Amino acid sequence: MSTINIKRVKTSEIELKDRLVSIQRVAKVTKGGRTFSFSAIVVVGDENGVVGYGLGKAKEVTEAIAKGIDDAKKNLVKVPILHGTVPHEQIGKFSGGFVLIKPAAVGTGVIAGGAMRAVLESAGIHNVLAKSKGSSNPHNVVKATVDALTKMRDAYTVAQHRGVDLNKVFNG
Repeated sequence: MSTINIKRVKTSEIELKDRLVSIQRVAKVTKGGRTFSFSAIVVVGDENGVVGYGLGKAKEVTEAIAKGIDDAKKNLVKVPILHGTVPHEQIGKFSGGFVLIKPAAVGTGVIAGGAMRAVLESAGIHNVLAKSKGSSNPHNVVKATVDALTKMRDAYTVAQHRGVDLNKVFNG
């Protein structure tokens, strides 16, 4: 199998919007009682093919979200979008989370569950059919969705990679 090059993106050049996927209150039991803290999963994107996710942990909710946004800005990737949808069908996997992403006709909308929806909308995909299989844990679903999106390649990239004309990719 050929190696897939992930297209990293610099944060400074683009305007990013953030979406909170999940927030959890976790407790650490100590001699003096329970100590509560928060973890937040955040997805950021420019709604034009750039998306990233991050995890923030802190004693306060707002601090956890801010840390998650900072972490997400460090993990941005470029995703191919063709006419508001994905170029082809793709399966993504991370740990126990499996996702299936399919292109859809104009007007379909984003048909996806909570964590997947946040990633797909942040990437700027407007028409897509998606199904989450396996783990429903938001951590795994977000990472599996980003995995599926980074595996996608548009026809131009495939032609360039093979060193052939764009028409030859479609005609065999």
